[in-house]
Amino acid sequence: MKQLLIGNEAFARGLYEAGCSVVSSYPGTPSTEITEFISKFFNENSKSQGVAEELGKNSNPYFENSNSHGVAKELGAENFTKDNREEKKAWAEWAPNEKVAMETALGASIAGARSFCGMKHVGLNVAADPLYTASYTGVNAGMVIAVADDSGMHSSQNEQDSRHHAVASKVPMLEPSDSTECKEFTKLAFDISEEFDTPVIIRLSTRIAHSQSLVEIGERKEIPLKPYEKNPQKYVMMPAFAKARHVVVEERTKKLTAYAETSPLNSIEDNNTDIGVITNGVAYQYSKEALGDRVSYLKLGIVNPLPVKLIKDFAAKYKTVYIIEELDGIIEQHCKAIGVECKGKEIFGYIGELSQSIIKEKIFGETAEIVKIDAKCPGRPPVMCSGCPHRGVFYTLAKNKIRVSGDIGCYTLGAGAPLFAMDTTICMGASISALHGMNKADKTNESKSVAVIGDSTFIHSGITSLINVSYNATNSTVIILDNSITGMTGHQQNPTTGKNLKGDPATKVDLEALCKAIGINRVTVIDPYNLEETERVIIEELAVAEPSVIIARRPCALLKYVKHNEPFNVNDKCKSCKACLKIGCPSISMNGKALIDKTSCVGCGVCKTLCKFDAIEG
Repeated sequence: MKQLLIGNEAFARGLYEAGCSVVSSYPGTPSTEITEFISKFFNENSKSQGVAEELGKNSNPYFENSNSHGVAKELGAENFTKDNREEKKAWAEWAPNEKVAMETALGASIAGARSFCGMKHVGLNVAADPLYTASYTGVNAGMVIAVADDSGMHSSQNEQDSRHHAVASKVPMLEPSDSTECKEFTKLAFDISEEFDTPVIIRLSTRIAHSQSLVEIGERKEIPLKPYEKNPQKYVMMPAFAKARHVVVEERTKKLTAYAETSPLNSIEDNNTDIGVITNGVAYQYSKEALGDRVSYLKLGIVNPLPVKLIKDFAAKYKTVYIIEELDGIIEQHCKAIGVECKGKEIFGYIGELSQSIIKEKIFGETAEIVKIDAKCPGRPPVMCSGCPHRGVFYTLAKNKIRVSGDIGCYTLGAGAPLFAMDTTICMGASISALHGMNKADKTNESKSVAVIGDSTFIHSGITSLINVSYNATNSTVIILDNSITGMTGHQQNPTTGKNLKGDPATKVDLEALCKAIGINRVTVIDPYNLEETERVIIEELAVAEPSVIIARRPCALLKYVKHNEPFNVNDKCKSCKACLKIGCPSISMNGKALIDKTSCVGCGVCKTLCKFDAIEG
């Protein structure tokens, strides 16, 4: 049976069919769906399916008549938090961050289970510490790592080529070019992992992860747990043992290079042409569509280590050889190092995504026909959703001209018009660390600056930053935007939500207690819909001579369980002063007077607070 699958679902199907039984990941676009789909495959026909909907309320004050404790007890939910491997022989989870996810996957591998962890490219930076050592320890059962690069930075803070991590860590990397290869490469990756005693990275891109193609669906292969044998020389990476393992890594690289020379993952399409193209991943698809059979192709499915003889023999057949790859010139550098004359980055550059039109123009000088539509479409930059609980916080910060050290999440949109309420965004958890550094550099900064971080991001890497604030003493004010979910990547659970990946009840981190345990004495919870309270508390906490945390708590307006108020109306009292537009709500527009779109307004009341003429009513 064949199905039309996006690359991420096909990848998950490959994990399932290969007998992978332990999955630990952190959500990050464009990799998130892999773990969501594998969890679905694991949990089909599970007894706990649907319990999330029944429990749903989970002690949340925004549910009507919530009694989650009683419901959970009635359904026997206390059993759902236990490891269900006896029933399903598989487990999938969201980890607090990518480092934890990779360490979990490595531990499962050492214990004898085929394992997986997935992340986006910047997540691999977080997981680099265990990755480089896992290269030395090797594996017991197979271990596969997915990293999804985001060429074009559709949802990322940088444009990073993860092949550098594979080269530097000396771990093999595969790169599929469609959904079928996503599935088949994943299955083969486990075999490679076990044959060569190594973790295997599979590199995706946004287009491969989210584009669709037909995939042949197979059956799951149940893999028994491999026996664990105590072997400190292999798994205890103290210097004496690590030195010996480095020798193993170098020998393994030689064997993997020899494997790459003849592996079916690398393929040649000889069209009897003067031009040869060496390419990989989505660039292969673009090249095929743009150039057709006017060139010949060497498609590299193994992008680390790269073959030598295969590339030399291919290149020798053609007058001109082009290297077509997105982002950095890693294949090109390898080709030139082994003496192959080729053209690459001097033509295609290092920035952004490639496309069919770019490749055709660069190779053949042919420009694509462009159809222009004579339409006056207004610009529509991304904004926070109607009823977003973060809007009130950012409006207050902007109004009071407070400097904001920001973080990674949907709330980064607070940097845009009309709020312009963010000064820095670096990486996950950096908001708190950067604020601490600012305050150490300039003590006067303490009374006019805050850090803003989401609940999931705080768990990911904000806790240690807050410990630093407490331990090394700056009067830093940190605002945790607790919207009860991991919002930016599509509503994944996290340790603050009280549910696990399956939606079953799980231990819920108490943010207030956690902050106090770290040493923060001043912890205040506010409702960000209440602008008066929000402004008062922020100003109060900035004025005190000690570190403090403000938790702005209200669930994401898009969560299904949230009970919204009726939409608001604008009456004849409107003076067209445009004060309501200052919050940047997409439900509000102007046409002579203010208008509120009833299909998207959730009745949060923030705009009503801003209107001095009582022109907005519920």
